[in-house]
Amino acid sequence: MGTGAPAPSGRFAYASHVISDAPLPMARSYVALKRFAPALATAAAFLALFAQPLLLLVQDWWRLPEAGHGLLLAPLAAWLAWRSGIRDTASPNHGLGIAILLAAVFIRYISGLAAELFTMRESVVLALAALTVYHFGVTQLRWWWLPFTLAALTVPLPELVTQQLALPLQFEASRIGAKLLSSRHVPVQLMGNIIRLPGRELFVTEACSGLRSLTALVGLGILMGAVALRHPISRLAILALVIPVAILMNGVRVFLTGFLVYFVSPSFGEGFMHLTEGWLLFLVSVASLGLLAWVFVLVEQYLMKLETRDV
Repeated sequence: MGTGAPAPSGRFAYASHVISDAPLPMARSYVALKRFAPALATAAAFLALFAQPLLLLVQDWWRLPEAGHGLLLAPLAAWLAWRSGIRDTASPNHGLGIAILLAAVFIRYISGLAAELFTMRESVVLALAALTVYHFGVTQLRWWWLPFTLAALTVPLPELVTQQLALPLQFEASRIGAKLLSSRHVPVQLMGNIIRLPGRELFVTEACSGLRSLTALVGLGILMGAVALRHPISRLAILALVIPVAILMNGVRVFLTGFLVYFVSPSFGEGFMHLTEGWLLFLVSVASLGLLAWVFVLVEQYLMKLETRDV
């Protein structure tokens, strides 16, 4: 009889089958569940606390024209956060993260009781910031400043604020439009936000105030400044130019509407044609903002060359 070879270490022979001591599928599932359980519990608690403001916010993005930019900015913010990744120096700050999270939950429920939608929705962004600080620290929150800024801009302004801003913008757009019409020898009479043409009146409504395009352009201005520009002064300058660009383009829109109504057809003052004018001029506003950002890039490059020469 020959001497049998010793059984390999870590294995047990039974009924001519070799059973490995590697984790079984059920054990592997348990390990995976144990690993991801905190994240799943956090996600479930987050949805339980903030599902209502999130749902209302998404509904407003879809239904309200002045909030439609959220459909673009929210996915863009998530993509920018993913693209930036986690910094190597990031370290969790549990105490500060919990404190910010408690503040976010408090704001969410107080604003919910008061039916104040703006702060209730912004509490969602604050809660996300709290989770970032809890898991990765303040350094990571600063690293993700652009995604969080864009996420905050997806929340529509309160109705009280929009009403206060819309009327001055309506008057300014009406004034610019009336001046441009007069320069083209169109007989025009301006009364507040009403432009009187021969046999026709143009009423510059809140929807034509430019507030919708201004909100979207602010987000684009911040994005262009963060991506294309390096110096904080340049970024603030391009952001400050967003307001005059939006006001000027809206005045041009009022002028074009009055010009086409007077010389072509009254149908240009309403319906599809009027809406098309708004979209085209918004694209012109975006292009103008991009051109200004390019000019600032050239200025920054020129100043850097001067500094290099001095050194």
